[in-house]
Amino acid sequence: MEYVKLNNGIEMPILGYGVYQVSPEECERCVLDAISVGYRSIDTAQAYYNEEGVGNAIVKCGVPRNKLFITTKVWISNAGYEKASASIDESLRKLKTDYIDLLLIHQPFGDYYGTYRAMIDAEKAGKVRAIGISNFYPDRYKDLVEFGPMIPAVNQVETHVFNQQVEAQKIMKQYGTQIMSWGPFAEGRNDFFTNEVLKSIGARHGKSVAQTALRFLIQRGVVVIPKSTHIERMRENFDVFDFNLSEEEMAQIATLDTGKSLFFSHYDPSMIDFLAKYSKGENK
Repeated sequence: MEYVKLNNGIEMPILGYGVYQVSPEECERCVLDAISVGYRSIDTAQAYYNEEGVGNAIVKCGVPRNKLFITTKVWISNAGYEKASASIDESLRKLKTDYIDLLLIHQPFGDYYGTYRAMIDAEKAGKVRAIGISNFYPDRYKDLVEFGPMIPAVNQVETHVFNQQVEAQKIMKQYGTQIMSWGPFAEGRNDFFTNEVLKSIGARHGKSVAQTALRFLIQRGVVVIPKSTHIERMRENFDVFDFNLSEEEMAQIATLDTGKSLFFSHYDPSMIDFLAKYSKGENK
């Protein structure tokens, strides 16, 4: 396993297991499978409604808690100091742990300054080891780092071969924030798994499209959290540390970048409407 060092000195695995869209019923089994494969970093969120499954797996897996790295996120409906503080305690209860390794603000909306202050206090109290953000585009990111009380350790944003976040990563690096990818496989969009560039490069190394794409991000210093509910795919996604892409191969994959989201834009008013409804329980 390779690690990145966060801006407060904490080390985080560069490869983890994400449980977005893993059902509450399946989550415990999936996380136990992932840990058995070798994953030690698990990424969940309040809005995924599966923190309990992650918590059950933490208790049952047999791996000491201090060998695991658990990430969760505060949802918009819990924005603001008081609500965020209460939600952090609730996440700790559901995760069956005394501390969270990395706590993120899930979306750049609502009273995220109040949420951030609650997270800082949780870190001071020993409930959280590192704090960061998710889905903060460069404008919101710079707002927080220039005017906020603490520079985020991590910013988790949509990052894959078709949206490589090159400029955003440069800005984060200036301030010492680690970029983290959600959707490293673009959820299969844009014919991801049949992309000829990824297929041909992977074939040279005896690796799949998925492994090639993960290796590309890892070599760029991007933390990745691929998701699968199948243990065979978990093993495949974990097996990415025994080869390196050449500079030429990295440059080839770089040409796939469109610089655009394949999902949604946080600048789009309709997306904000959707998130507002979701936070009120109208779009679950």
